[in-house]
Amino acid sequence: MRKIVLLGSNGQVGWELQRSLSPLGNVVPCDRSKVDLTDLEALSTYLEHERPDVIVNAAAYNAVDLAESFEDEAQKINFDLVKVLAEYASLNNVWLVHYSTDYVFDGVAVLPYSEEDVPNPLSAYGRSKANGEYAVITSGCNYLLLRTSWIHSSRGSNFAKTILRLAETKDSFSVVDDQTGAPTSASLVADVTALCLYRIVNGTSSEDLSGVYHLVASGFASWYEYACYLVSEAIGLGVKLSCSELDIRAVSSSEYPTKAIRPKNSRLDNSKIQDVFNISIPDWKICVKRTLSDIARQG
Repeated sequence: MRKIVLLGSNGQVGWELQRSLSPLGNVVPCDRSKVDLTDLEALSTYLEHERPDVIVNAAAYNAVDLAESFEDEAQKINFDLVKVLAEYASLNNVWLVHYSTDYVFDGVAVLPYSEEDVPNPLSAYGRSKANGEYAVITSGCNYLLLRTSWIHSSRGSNFAKTILRLAETKDSFSVVDDQTGAPTSASLVADVTALCLYRIVNGTSSEDLSGVYHLVASGFASWYEYACYLVSEAIGLGVKLSCSELDIRAVSSSEYPTKAIRPKNSRLDNSKIQDVFNISIPDWKICVKRTLSDIARQG
């Protein structure tokens, strides 16, 4: 049975990957309680001991604003760690799955970004993730580098849960309306990852599938549109809130300053992964409905 080492197993995507990858082999979850991910020597020792057939890296430093003050810490997880994984994968001829982000782009494009567009990050977090991408691409290993965006789930901290908390406690609030992207569920990322890996490990020309892919829900919305949809659907599910979508005010990014600059266009073209792996990715609203149902069931 194939051994799949899964780093970042307790995060939003990592938690879903424990479920989705289990039919493919023996999933070995690895979080900070097993290995200090900033200790690269310990990480190398861990990999040599486990001898995985596939490495899936869902670990990341993703505190976007905090990274502006602690860029070295972001680089340790998003670049240094990734370089160790990629070099191990190359030397031992194993596949590496690594996740990246819309933040590697500057957001000035008019159209959705394709895999061929050149990264130009605006933030410390974006720089660290772009460096991690470079480490994977230049390592010589077989890899799936999956860029995703705007992750949501019923687990952990994310925009969807923040908006619901605001709608429960406030009569009105404001949300940025000049940044667009695709709200993407952790379960969608995990399920598509498993499907791609299944095609790779059971295919006859797996090396041809190595590369960069955009993995996001179809369609797009602004943060404001996303928030309005969340609140409207939550009310429809019977969630008791203090305000409705009509009480949410659209504002510009300039009215809501943050330490890290966000790309205004975070749209990623997901046609390549759909074409190469022959899959159909659902609209973002379908993913959000599922997350809301999960949250509502949890009470």
